[in-house]
Amino acid sequence: HLATSLPLPSERDHFRPRIDLIVFMIDIKSKYSLKNVEASLAHVDATFFLGKVCFLVTGVGRVNACSIDTSAVCRLGEAYCSPVLFCELELEGVRVATAQRLLRILQICAGRIPEVSALSFVSLMRSSDDD
Repeated sequence: HLATSLPLPSERDHFRPRIDLIVFMIDIKSKYSLKNVEASLAHVDATFFLGKVCFLVTGVGRVNACSIDTSAVCRLGEAYCSPVLFCELELEGVRVATAQRLLRILQICAGRIPEVSALSFVSLMRSSDDD
């Protein structure tokens, strides 16, 4: 399911499936994109930041068109203890690899991968990012 911002409308709560993962998409070319994500973060329950949120930054292939400093997005990921993925959606190979990576993260967050929890997965990602 896609939403342009949070909170989600409450009138459809009884139809809404369980939410296993929230992916905040940030277009590196749009300051509004980052501001919208920052405003939406206030509507996410704190327990979701324990392995069920990630940030997907798009448009990173065009550095000269960036309106957002990548370090600002990285600080956001650190502040919310959530992974940050960078990709260029215009490149098919990168788009496919990113979709596969997000699908794997979703499978872990939904409990579909035995012996791997979302929390342990995020801690593994963070320790590999630090190397």
